[in-house]
Amino acid sequence: MSWRRGGGDGGLSRRWAFLLCVGSFCLGLLFTNRMWTLPEASEIARPNANVEESNMPVAAECGSKKIQEKHDYRDILQVQDAHHDVQSLDKTIASLETELSAARSLQESLLNGSPVAEEFKASESIGRRKYLMVIGINTAFSSRKRRDSIRYTWMPQGEKRKNLEEEKGIIIRFVIGHSAISGGIVDRAIEAEDRKHGDFMRIDHVEGYLALSGKTKAYFATAVSLWDADFYVKVDDDVHVNIATLGQILSRLALKPRVYIGCMKSGPVLSEKGVRYYEPEHWKFGESGNKYFRHATGQLYAISKDLATYISINKHILHKYINEDVSLGSWFIGLDVEHIDDKRLCCGTPPDCEWKAQAGNICAASFDWRCSGICNSEGRIWEVHNKCAEGEKVLWNSTF
Repeated sequence: MSWRRGGGDGGLSRRWAFLLCVGSFCLGLLFTNRMWTLPEASEIARPNANVEESNMPVAAECGSKKIQEKHDYRDILQVQDAHHDVQSLDKTIASLETELSAARSLQESLLNGSPVAEEFKASESIGRRKYLMVIGINTAFSSRKRRDSIRYTWMPQGEKRKNLEEEKGIIIRFVIGHSAISGGIVDRAIEAEDRKHGDFMRIDHVEGYLALSGKTKAYFATAVSLWDADFYVKVDDDVHVNIATLGQILSRLALKPRVYIGCMKSGPVLSEKGVRYYEPEHWKFGESGNKYFRHATGQLYAISKDLATYISINKHILHKYINEDVSLGSWFIGLDVEHIDDKRLCCGTPPDCEWKAQAGNICAASFDWRCSGICNSEGRIWEVHNKCAEGEKVLWNSTF
């Protein structure tokens, strides 16, 4: 194509070509500006707002309904779980009190210059394991033969005792304090016996028959600081115990707070001097001929962890009567404590416990009432064990 200066049939003038280009350029700018101009914020919000406004009542209504249903559901759960929450709170409070008691015991030991037990150090450093029960066997310096008779009958020894602790969560120790002259010959004899068997719990207490209430208090305070258990049991060293049966009885009560279990009694308050079980403070129990409040007989009883913790925390202000079983019962008066009377904890010696065992009603503890224990226990505990024991397999096959 050639450019011509003038118009004609086959040509295009330069003027018209220029105008056509300018017009095309302007149209292009106009079209481009309209396509790429961003809409105003109000232009975007307005249609969306219309949609939201149209749906707002429905959304608000559904939202309020969902919130109401959620609150109603929570209320139902709270009602259903109320009892469980109360039990969990009781256990938590008891656990905190136990830790406080342990800290206080450690502080007192440090302030008094007393050595801290290795087991206590270990429990603080690696965490406290949970046990089913701690069985403390009350014993005296002169009771070596009784201790040996227990070791060879119902109390496992050596590796079996360690397995009992690890597999069944049951701690067994002979409980004894120290003599009036610390480090004397009787103390050294106990230390030698402990090195041989390793089954003693030494407590900060001066031994003496008239000081059993103080010994009981010291036992519970020491035991709860050393071991975290559901129950703490006290038993005399002239009583035969079936460990598995005792464990089965206590395991059924593990979820109950503040349990005090034993063979409950309410004997007369003896005011005549010289008689056995004379009560020097008889006047506190009213007129002559009155009876004691209900309390467990002293041969064997058990208390739950929170009660042992209560004793540990308040040990400096709990009053001690001459009879330790009376003292223990008095410490729980005024507290919300469940007293459980279980006659399986105070069976007689053969033929009583033998007949019951043959009938499938195995006793947890056996002794003679007239002797407040097994009469001549060093020799006769073998007879009781042979006729009334639950059997070793029962213990190791038991699940608590």
